[in-house]
Order: sequence, then C-alpha cells, then structure tokens
Amino acid sequence: MNRAGNAALPDAVPDGPLSPFDTYVVPEIPVLYRVGLALTHQHADAEDLVQETLIRAFRAIHRFDGAHPRAWLLTIMRHTHLNRLRVRSAVLLADGDGVGDGLDRVGPPVPAAEDVVVSGLFEAATEKSLAALSDKHRRVVQLVDLGGLSYQEAADELGVPRGTVMSRLHRARARIRADLATAGLAPRRKGM
Repeated sequence: MNRAGNAALPDAVPDGPLSPFDTYVVPEIPVLYRVGLALTHQHADAEDLVQETLIRAFRAIHRFDGAHPRAWLLTIMRHTHLNRLRVRSAVLLADGDGVGDGLDRVGPPVPAAEDVVVSGLFEAATEKSLAALSDKHRRVVQLVDLGGLSYQEAADELGVPRGTVMSRLHRARARIRADLATAGLAPRRKGM
C-alpha cells in the first residue's frame, strides 16, 4: 500500500533521502513558471521554457553546490530564454527572400538597447552592483526581482512588513540604476 492508502498506485516518491534535483529544483517549479510566464506572456511558451530549464538543471545538478538554488535556476532560465530568442530571430531572418542583401546595403547595425542589456558588460556591472548592496537590500532584490515573489511573499519570507520590502526594493533598484548609469550602461536620470 502506498502513502495515500491506495494499493493499486505505486509510491510516487521512494523512501529514503531525496536526490539533489528533488531537494533543490522541484520546490522552485512554481516560481520558475511565474517567471517564465512573465518572460514569455504565453502559458504554453512558459511551460516550454520551464521544461527546458528543468532539463538543463537536471543535466547540471552534479555541478551545483547547493547554494542559492533559485538564483541558479533563474540564471539557467534567463540563458535558455535568450537562446530561444536568438534562434527565433535567426529563423525570421533566414526567410530566403533577400532580406540579408538589403541589410548589407544599409550598413553595420547599431546595437539595440536589448543587445546592451544582454551583453556581458551589463551583466557584470549588475552583479557587481548587486554584490555591493547591504544584505537586507540584496535579499529583497533576490526574492522579488530575481525570484519572482510578490511583495507580500517576500515580506513573509523575511519576516518584515510589506512596506519595508517595498522601501528596501526601491532603494536597492535606485542604487543599481545609479551604478549602471555611472558605468555608462543606463541613461542618467534627472538629479543624478
């Protein structure tokens, strides 16, 4: 008889210790789906993105040290999403109707804002700025912006009021924006 008391169904989870995948990855699936939906805006695309992220995480779990599983998974998801966008762009440009010939006559492309955002320079500057934040501010950014939690979920996780989460997040984002503007990777706001 299994844990639910049904003799006909086998146990879904074996007795004994859980695998690292079950320990670190499976509990994060709802967050991955929420973030995937925010990235893709389509339920089917979000499900595909989560599935591909889980496959990549499964293949790499032996290299994962167990620290910050949500951040690790969201990094995998971000890279997976960017790769999928690149593939789609390449397919759109390879339509065979001479689009490439027309682009060659126009001249070298000017980097789009999206290209700057996904560049390694931007990522390195963002990580440096995030690391420079105080622990309480960094944790809020990790929970809300990287982890996809709502303000209330983050407040519950940290044991602070919702307003405190909002205030810390506002200050942390402002600091990161200022650091990126100083590095020339974001427009300066008035008063900076």
